[in-house]
Amino acid sequence: MESQTAVWLVLIAALVAANLPYFSHRLLLVGPLRRPKPVGWRLLELALLACLTLALGFAIEAKLGQRHPQGWEFYGAALCLFITLGFPGFVWCYLRRGRHEA
Repeated sequence: MESQTAVWLVLIAALVAANLPYFSHRLLLVGPLRRPKPVGWRLLELALLACLTLALGFAIEAKLGQRHPQGWEFYGAALCLFITLGFPGFVWCYLRRGRHEA
């Protein structure tokens, strides 16, 4: 796998993972159905999916070559990027769909 392909793979996985909590009414994506799902569960799912996405990126980086150590700045930027990628799901769940269901 080329490094450019790996970058796109991680970005697409992050985009999908960041929006999953907003499109599913199940707890942790496989648990019982909850309508409406509390915000705390969505934040927990978002944090867990962010960790899984980081793990995927680290695994691909280790497979391509030597894994580089990261400082706190990397994790802060990655968290901000993950939250930004989840914005379309947030808008659909809370702003657009919520207005039409009421």
